[in-house]
Amino acid sequence: MPNVPTTAAIDAALDPALDSSRQPAREAASGKPAGERESDPNFVTALARGLELLRCFRTGEAMLGNQDFVRRTGFPKATVSRLAGTLVQLGYLRYDASLGKYALDAGVLALGFSYLSASNVVALARPHMLAFAQTHGVSVSLGKRERLEVIYLESIRNDAGAMLGLGVGSRLSLVSSSMGRAYLAALPSARRERVLAEFAQAYPEQWRQQEAPMRAALEAAERLGYSPSFRDWHPAIHACAVAFRPIGERDIHMLSCSASYGAVSEQDFHDRLAPALRALAERLSDTTG
Repeated sequence: MPNVPTTAAIDAALDPALDSSRQPAREAASGKPAGERESDPNFVTALARGLELLRCFRTGEAMLGNQDFVRRTGFPKATVSRLAGTLVQLGYLRYDASLGKYALDAGVLALGFSYLSASNVVALARPHMLAFAQTHGVSVSLGKRERLEVIYLESIRNDAGAMLGLGVGSRLSLVSSSMGRAYLAALPSARRERVLAEFAQAYPEQWRQQEAPMRAALEAAERLGYSPSFRDWHPAIHACAVAFRPIGERDIHMLSCSASYGAVSEQDFHDRLAPALRALAERLSDTTG
């Protein structure tokens, strides 16, 4: 069995923002170009910058310092200090004076929990996902696009080797993960190319490495009706993902199932798991409102 990397190593591989040698490009990863957003009279730049600081934290990172914030956002150090101080006072960050670093505080958890507890999609998907995981002996995850990433909204673990420490709130690359590719394959071609152009601008190095395999994977996903990933996302993992739009929801969501490559064969994914996952997505599309 191949060595399984640490959670931090997985995050660094999947999320280019974790690599300090890459450009931060955090603002370029949002829905509108920076200039267009900031010319909007309803856009509050100070608020947006504060939220950008909170976005700097990644799975497995307990604390960040001012230099981390500066590197990942591109904001001046003085601006970062004021923003972080404000977030501490509001209960979204806490400051450890002995380390000179910040950690997320309970205010962030309250926001995330409020979102998840109010989500009809998560509430209705969870029992179906649990049944799927128990029936098929795989791990099952629900996600959606968040900027240029995929974020896990729910995750049911069965095969312990198939999750690699990922769970609710974990973020994956939009172009290299099976969930991200399922999402891209579900988009109209013009919109897909706009998203990919945005990704290429934000993360040019990852784009150069991933464009060719991503294009091939999208062709396969469009042909098959699901996005397979057999040891290309990680050498120990087989997975597949499907995209669906729940009734009453504007956003596309994705379901994936995964297992250690020695536990479930590629053929079993094609013959058994992918059709079952597609059926589950169709069921949620019919019942979620």
